[in-house]
Amino acid sequence: MIEDTFAVSVTFILYIIGMLALGLVAYMRTQSLSDYILGGRSLGPIPSALSAGASDMSGWLLLGLPGYAYVAGLEAIWIAVGLLIGTYLNWLLVARRLRNYSFAASDSLTIPSFFENRFRDNTRALRVISAFFILLFFLFYTSSGLVAGGKLFETVFGMPYHWAVIAGTLAVVSYTLFGGFLAVSWTDVVQGLLMLAALILVPILAINAAGGMDAVADSMRAEGTGMLHLFSDAEGEALGILAILSLLGWGLGYFGQPHVLARFLGIKDGARVPYARRIAVSWSALTLIGALFVGWAGITYFETPLDDGELAFMLLVDALFHPAVAGVLLAAILAAIMSTADSQLLVSSSALAEDFYKGFIREDASPEELVKVGRIAVLVIAVIAGTVAMDDESMVLDLVAYAWAGFGAAFGPAIILSLYWRNMNRNGALAGVMVGGLTVVIWDTLSGGLFDLYEIIPGFLFSMIAIVVVSRMTTGPDQDIAEEFDKIIGTR
Repeated sequence: MIEDTFAVSVTFILYIIGMLALGLVAYMRTQSLSDYILGGRSLGPIPSALSAGASDMSGWLLLGLPGYAYVAGLEAIWIAVGLLIGTYLNWLLVARRLRNYSFAASDSLTIPSFFENRFRDNTRALRVISAFFILLFFLFYTSSGLVAGGKLFETVFGMPYHWAVIAGTLAVVSYTLFGGFLAVSWTDVVQGLLMLAALILVPILAINAAGGMDAVADSMRAEGTGMLHLFSDAEGEALGILAILSLLGWGLGYFGQPHVLARFLGIKDGARVPYARRIAVSWSALTLIGALFVGWAGITYFETPLDDGELAFMLLVDALFHPAVAGVLLAAILAAIMSTADSQLLVSSSALAEDFYKGFIREDASPEELVKVGRIAVLVIAVIAGTVAMDDESMVLDLVAYAWAGFGAAFGPAIILSLYWRNMNRNGALAGVMVGGLTVVIWDTLSGGLFDLYEIIPGFLFSMIAIVVVSRMTTGPDQDIAEEFDKIIGTR
């Protein structure tokens, strides 16, 4: 537990009030489902870049990644490299095309509706199955954020873990419920800047307090024979090709993350994407490097090894800073948690409102009715995710890894090929989404040998193969779809 909780409590309360204020302003500007889901496609390059980064990284950036660096040493660099490459390629290959084509494809507001409109799927099967996988994997992803919130409130305030999860859930739901996409995006800008400041300041002071980089290196060397080697694990055993590919494979997940792709859909003008890309990649590079150094500095600073390496950031902040400053820095964890969990709740509620309710229950539902349904969905999904997060043995990184793989494999290949391959058709898209998602679910239950490979890699590969093979074997796209697609590509 943090020793001086009064100053921290004041900081947290002020922070949450500030986020609620932004949510209230966004609520007053939310008039339609398009406003609620995509903010009326009004995001500029700075908020789109920071919102995409903040919603992507989540609490695992300040808890999970430092915790992994704490126990694995330089091996953790492979994850950071994979994520940085994935961030760059996602903004380069997907952002502008997806924004332009989703608008032309009947102004699609969600990824499932984009697939349906892109491939003229009158059966609604593609939309429903896509929405199903979104809801399935977001339960685990949102739960990871609530687990991180539970650890935060438990450590800072000494709250029982279960009550801590409930407190974190209420904090996130409060402004997501009312403000929708604008509230999520605007608060993500604040939260992204706060996360960046914390991950620059904390590792610098922690390394200095630990005696400098030489002292950190000496501690890592003493902790494990392989901690200072990029190609070996902490025990000194060589990393095999499966292990390295599994760590780098995290980068594949970006192409299919609905909460990140939603930022591309909401960009005001596709011409602003290059500027946003430079901001997003720079932010990701700085925060990933900072998170790694937090974990490594913790090895030296804490004489008694931590039972849970994911607490390294919080405990360093408590030890190094005045309580008032510590409160601000610890709010960065809350920022990271809120910035991702709110996005996940919003995308999930969008899937229920737009893809299930409007698609099958009330096709003529008014925009106001759909916004209400979306808000009810936020509450329902938050309750279910909070229930999953009640397991106090859960690890943030493990939950994120599973959900990340699920989205990357189910949607990544379908998104890329739908934007670049004119011969892809509805049957191929349906096969790709199903094969990718199911591969992750099944692969995760197996172990040993090849099955130790991170499930996103076989899932992504099998999904890509399924799309190509099924599209080739079945009826191709209608000529008007192909021509329309060519026009979009020609005007990117």
